[in-house]
Amino acid sequence: MEQLLDFYEQLGVSRAVYGYGEAALERLKDRFDAIDKIAEYNQAKVLAAMQKNRVSAACFAATTGYGYDDVGRDNLERVYADVFHTEAALVRPQITCGTHALTVALSANLLPGDELLSPVGLPYDTLQEVIGIRESPCSLAEYGVTYRQADLLPDGSFDYQAIGSTINDKTKLVTIQRSKGYATRPTFSVKQIGELIAFCKSIKPDVICMVDNCYGEFVETIEPSDVGADMVVGSLIKNPGGGLAPIGGYICGTKACVDRCAYRLSAPGLGQEVGANLGLMLSLYQGFFLAPTVVAGAEKGAIFAANLYEPLGFTCVPNATESRHDIIQAVELGSEEAMIAFCKGIQAAAPVDSFATPLPWDMPGYNDKVIMAAGAFIQGSSIELSADGPIRPPYAVYFQGGLTWYHAKLGILLSLQKLVDAGIVRL
Repeated sequence: MEQLLDFYEQLGVSRAVYGYGEAALERLKDRFDAIDKIAEYNQAKVLAAMQKNRVSAACFAATTGYGYDDVGRDNLERVYADVFHTEAALVRPQITCGTHALTVALSANLLPGDELLSPVGLPYDTLQEVIGIRESPCSLAEYGVTYRQADLLPDGSFDYQAIGSTINDKTKLVTIQRSKGYATRPTFSVKQIGELIAFCKSIKPDVICMVDNCYGEFVETIEPSDVGADMVVGSLIKNPGGGLAPIGGYICGTKACVDRCAYRLSAPGLGQEVGANLGLMLSLYQGFFLAPTVVAGAEKGAIFAANLYEPLGFTCVPNATESRHDIIQAVELGSEEAMIAFCKGIQAAAPVDSFATPLPWDMPGYNDKVIMAAGAFIQGSSIELSADGPIRPPYAVYFQGGLTWYHAKLGILLSLQKLVDAGIVRL
């Protein structure tokens, strides 16, 4: 034990901060056990899907060019469809990020004259230009798709009255953002999402319900596709990639919706028949296999963060005791100085670029300066240890990831250490 403390000191964590963290961990044993049970269930679910679809070494072979008859690619999509309990899936390295996956899903299933509804308030920053809330070339608005939203109630719950009055004959697609994004509101549980979908379809049965599932995969034993979502969409460099996927995104859902997404991603008439895997199949399969365990570690890190920061007077969303439905932990730090100190701690804990200093910068797709800390093996991989946030009140930083629980633990301890060193926090 003394040697472990010596290592933590070498890494920059004082014994006082380490001891404060250990006291918090004593209170979390039952919660961590419950997370492990969910991970065990989800691990069995993924393994069963891989065995059912007879994953073999042949599935890892590289393809190039058009990618015709790509056995591994097509089988991976069957595995995803079975895990998410959907008719079809599109899982491609040609999808560059979560925003791209959402853009494909929206633009494929909305036509000029259709209306898009967000019943959960303003969407995440990068999606605002996709929709045309903020003007941008090639936005949905530019192609004649209109947009409406129903804001959440002050307590973060759905305003069913406003949603009901907003759905109309033009409403073609409802987009539901599961995670909080850069907002300090609750993340929605799968049960809550199912209730919202049922309500929307009770008013307009043929409306398409799409869930932005980023950061939520494998946190629960069910996914939004189990409670009526026509499409669930996410990024492979978040939860389902397990930290191994170097790029990619997925769209799981009804065959009608996924077929259109494939035509939009490649070209009409080509759809899922083209798209070489470029030798990435081993990483995509293995990452998906590891994802339930990796997600469990990241969730523990988020809970640990809330239980360190909330007793020090910082507002945490979720708070230290609430149930969790994604891997993101928001901590309202109150100042730009505190955000920078927090992110310096996360960066200092990284295996890559630990020597770098994160600073706010003008990031594409955002109105405010954004600070990001991430020393990741995969650029932008937010299932790896990372923290980020826009420089605007309430100066909240959003912590997530950690390929192992122990790395997430170190990152949180170092973030607190930097705040202590800066004189912002006193233990």
